[in-house]
Amino acid sequence: MKITLSSDNIKSFGGLNFISAEFDNSRLPALITKHLGERSPQAQFSFSDAIKNMWSIIFAGGDCAEDICANLREEFLQIENLKVCSPDTLLRLQKSLSLDKEVHIGKSGSVNDISRHATLNGLNLDMLLQLKTLVPNKSYDLDFDHQFVPCEKYDSRKGYKMEKGYFPGVASIGKEVVYIENRNGNSNVKFKQADTLKDVYSMLKNKRIKIDRSRMDCGSFTKEVIEIVEANSERFYIRAQRCSELSNRVKDMKDWRTVRIGLFDVEVCSIDHTPFGGEKTYRYVVGRQKNGTGQTDAFFGDDFTYRAIATNDRTSTDREIIEYYNQRGATEKIFDEMNNDFGWKNLPFSFLEENTVYMILTAMCRNFYLTILKRIAEKVSFVKPYFRIKKFIFRFVTVPFKWIKRGRQKILKLFTDKSYHLLLT
Repeated sequence: MKITLSSDNIKSFGGLNFISAEFDNSRLPALITKHLGERSPQAQFSFSDAIKNMWSIIFAGGDCAEDICANLREEFLQIENLKVCSPDTLLRLQKSLSLDKEVHIGKSGSVNDISRHATLNGLNLDMLLQLKTLVPNKSYDLDFDHQFVPCEKYDSRKGYKMEKGYFPGVASIGKEVVYIENRNGNSNVKFKQADTLKDVYSMLKNKRIKIDRSRMDCGSFTKEVIEIVEANSERFYIRAQRCSELSNRVKDMKDWRTVRIGLFDVEVCSIDHTPFGGEKTYRYVVGRQKNGTGQTDAFFGDDFTYRAIATNDRTSTDREIIEYYNQRGATEKIFDEMNNDFGWKNLPFSFLEENTVYMILTAMCRNFYLTILKRIAEKVSFVKPYFRIKKFIFRFVTVPFKWIKRGRQKILKLFTDKSYHLLLT
């Protein structure tokens, strides 16, 4: 093997120049300043600069603020219109955005810490509107779910998995995150969830985003939540929790029909049921499948697993409702991507409210990524709209480049035969 060296100022992440330009061309700096405000005249970096640095670390494959200093500074200095700040500045500005958490004492005496951030959630939603990912006066489907995020932080508490961590709640429309509320790991997902959903629907309504269908798991099956959801969406689908009255009615059902759902045959039926000892009756779509173990259920006296969906949809078939509800499994991918691609596995701060800022900003980064990924994939064949960020970095971001001057022009020279020039058309 022979080696030859070159002193040319060639760097590795040429694709970041296109991402930086898209950030600016989408008018995100002005939007960020509108929501977060101007910093003092003596400040060298704006909140927009900090967010752009933070997202650039992710787009370069980094996973912590210190990567700027340790690995990426010389690379970032060559990216057009990227003011490179220090790790300390980046972390300090994020901390400055944190708001005091709410501390609630439950009926059992448990302490529930909840961290909300209306400003950053509003910024995220306005960004989606500005990018035209969401359109006012159009109807969408809303999903809401919680996921436990393990982390050893100063204030994190043990959750149901007997690990310390946080328990964020995430509202999403399609692939995009539209709202995040963080809470400590010991918090019951049902605790004050109705208040959270009030905030979600109110924020969407203020931006003229209409909700056609709302879809949630059994963690949202409470009287208060159903009332809020029904008042703010045309139709809802919530996984019902098992109770003795409902189980007795299901046990007496004889009119089971077999339908094919995905790869499985499922027996289905519908009944009307009035939950919570109330006055309002809803449709319950019940599905049952063989449990696979052959073990007989002591109550039902058979070897089926039963699941029910509470809904106000009176027109769709049982099969259509179950298939639609099962599609909420796609929302699990959001948590997978946030954990593994956008930093939730490596939360940088010691306190809940500070990590809430980080979680919302990284969710915004993912929303921005999905938008530019679609735009880039429409113009070049070597990027596909379904790429995870790791593949996107390998296929698009990582390309050797240098800036050259010719005829008073600054020209980006890419050392590749890929058709990046199509992005300028």
